[in-house]
Amino acid sequence: MYTSVERRPLRRVLTLAVAVFAIVALASPASAGGNGTYQLDGIGYPSDFGECNDPEGAGADFPILLTGNINGCLYQFWGPGEFRPSNTYIERGTELFVGCTDDGRCGSFETTYVFTAKYEDDNFNGQKFGRCQHPVAAGTGTGDFTGVTGRLDFKDDLVAGNFPLRGHLSVP
Repeated sequence: MYTSVERRPLRRVLTLAVAVFAIVALASPASAGGNGTYQLDGIGYPSDFGECNDPEGAGADFPILLTGNINGCLYQFWGPGEFRPSNTYIERGTELFVGCTDDGRCGSFETTYVFTAKYEDDNFNGQKFGRCQHPVAAGTGTGDFTGVTGRLDFKDDLVAGNFPLRGHLSVP
């Protein structure tokens, strides 16, 4: 029979093993397993059609260059928008992403989006904040994104002039 003094080294080894496992798990890539589950982290930048010139994006109103663990172009097709009496602006539209994940899965998918922002007035002056939700439209994935589900969320960084990205994708 072991005494409590003899068990302490074993507890320390087990504690150390659990800590090492947790560190390795947290430091592993954003994709998990073979099913293609991605926790997205990146930044979107206003682009011009020189950087984002995929034929699929023809006719887009605004391209966003995405960097991070998902790279490519997000082509916005603006929908109707309206100002509320509080100078809050709400807009809905569609988008097309063309690009790749950092582990080499490439293709395209579409999203719908809802953009909300607060301005000083109803002429788009003095933006106070802005954010956008982009759920993936079912059945729109192509290439390695066939069957993709998920959502991208952006929050305007008014100082840096970019759009930090968070979200998730699941690819079968």
